[in-house]
Amino acid sequence: MKSDTFVLSVDPEAPPPGIAGAVVAIGNFDGVHRGHRAVIFRAKQLAKKLGRPCAVLTFEPHPADFFAGAPTIFRLTSRDAKAHRLRELGLDGMVVMSFDAQLAGLEAEDFLQDILLRRLGAAGVVVGYDFHFGAKRSGTPDFLRRRGAELGLTVEIVEKVTADEQGSIEAVSSTATREALASGDVAAAAALLGHPWSVTGEVIHGAKLGRTLGYPTANLALDRNCALRHAIYAVEVELDGARLKGVASFGRRPTVEDNGPPLLEIHIFDFNGDLYGREIEVFFIAFLRAEEQFSSLDALQEQIRRDEAEARRILAA
Repeated sequence: MKSDTFVLSVDPEAPPPGIAGAVVAIGNFDGVHRGHRAVIFRAKQLAKKLGRPCAVLTFEPHPADFFAGAPTIFRLTSRDAKAHRLRELGLDGMVVMSFDAQLAGLEAEDFLQDILLRRLGAAGVVVGYDFHFGAKRSGTPDFLRRRGAELGLTVEIVEKVTADEQGSIEAVSSTATREALASGDVAAAAALLGHPWSVTGEVIHGAKLGRTLGYPTANLALDRNCALRHAIYAVEVELDGARLKGVASFGRRPTVEDNGPPLLEIHIFDFNGDLYGREIEVFFIAFLRAEEQFSSLDALQEQIRRDEAEARRILAA
């Protein structure tokens, strides 16, 4: 159930109205995968028990990008996409703390006292089994549990969520999801996430080659750190509340002489509307084939026909 109101607060100095005294789930929550959802579900249970709102505490930029000194990580969800998913899960809000040198150097005790207690007024905290915080990752789940008990702060630790129902030793993680997408295995990514991976963006003008070939496309320029395998995929597109079916190519268009930077090109089946400037969300359902170079545009056109037929078959099933 979605919250009627969802609070998005950046670097609050005092507990934000609407989520003051909340039970707080802490983490990066990139992708909001099944492991993250287990933490969120536990936080919602605790919040209900305590009669408190429930919120997520996350960080921007991603700590890995901060320590690298530049955006380098393949982000599964942008800040706004993350907030959208958390609202859909029924949370009351999301607090974003700027991950900078000051926050990175904060001792674990100071993080607990200043961030969790003073600035959020947290009534409870829920984290995953591998969550660490504070300078040099000195704040462990055990430290948080012990100090929480001393300070009257309810703390719960969620154990590892495995990648399959049979109890695989591999934990669900954002890293595993990125690796699946980098190999083009969008089905494995969906199993880890608990939902198909998607991207959201504004439709831009392209070279209009698809229209020439009889397959007009809606084009999105994805984040430059997107490591999705260059390939052809069966997709669904969310537009005006409807889910439309299609086939998409992500890559550098090797058959075309001036192939430029990677581009996501989506052909939506049985659709002729103008989407330029519109924002759409694209869900990756199945991998069809790797990107390849063809000897002619006629050969490319024939392969596109086969791709469309295969995508229609998969999406119909």
